[in-house]
Amino acid sequence: MLSDEEKNLLFQEAAKASKNSYSPYSNYPVGASVITDSGKIYSACNVENASYSLTICAERVAISKAIADGDCNLKAIAIFSPHGDLSPCGACRQFIIEFGKEIETIYQINGTLKSKKIQELIPDSFTTENLQW
Repeated sequence: MLSDEEKNLLFQEAAKASKNSYSPYSNYPVGASVITDSGKIYSACNVENASYSLTICAERVAISKAIADGDCNLKAIAIFSPHGDLSPCGACRQFIIEFGKEIETIYQINGTLKSKKIQELIPDSFTTENLQW
């Protein structure tokens, strides 16, 4: 688990990333920051599309940046919106758990930072273990 200082830093990086959000349809900017075992932070924002189903959440963009850089051992992810409270959507929870059940997920509820392992946010998830038949 990250220290409180590390959590705050990751959350601040997510807040910075939210400023680059392309969200002309929902007007709901979101930023996410991922830290890997290497200590590198990858930040990203949500990117909407007129064909709504092609919209991609900030969490998936940040994780994809890390993976594209070859930095696959995710340690934690923080999610931020200037509109306030938010936790990862179901699709993002599934996407995050693909890279490890122990990934710390940091988000804000009732103005307070929360921190939970992704497996707590998506219990009984579908993972590679389900493909071992």
